[in-house]
Amino acid sequence: MTTDAFGTVTSDIAAAEWASTAAGLRADGYDFFDWLSAYDDGPAGIAVVMRVMSAVDHRAILLRTRVDREAGRLPTLTPVWPGAAWHERETTEMFGIEFEGHPDPRPLLLPEGFQGHPLRKEFVLASRAAKEWPGAKEPGESVAGRKRPLGVPKSGEWSS
Repeated sequence: MTTDAFGTVTSDIAAAEWASTAAGLRADGYDFFDWLSAYDDGPAGIAVVMRVMSAVDHRAILLRTRVDREAGRLPTLTPVWPGAAWHERETTEMFGIEFEGHPDPRPLLLPEGFQGHPLRKEFVLASRAAKEWPGAKEPGESVAGRKRPLGVPKSGEWSS
């Protein structure tokens, strides 16, 4: 499905068409790789989005696909746009998507041995469980009745 909103064309494709569509865009004059990232789309999986442009006539397109949450994988786009390497490494760490054939799959941002994928919705933000969440308007104001922020486990569920 392709949509055009506010001058940006967005094309939703199947994951199996990711590499061939990217190569076709490059052949059609989309010679500038802008960015690639992902977002957690809940039960629908992880959506991977990239934006490429034509440096000659300033056309741009967003290419989007969805992959499975547990075994998400796509072919790397580094043979088409070498600049995709850094973006794919970041997306691998933050969302757990494997880019098959990536020339340098080493961790990029997270420390050695880090467990989990911080930009997924199910990732528990430890800082929210370790200290009181801000928001009280007056000193001594009770936190009763306030909703627990997303990612904070219920009392007693947090374990080290």
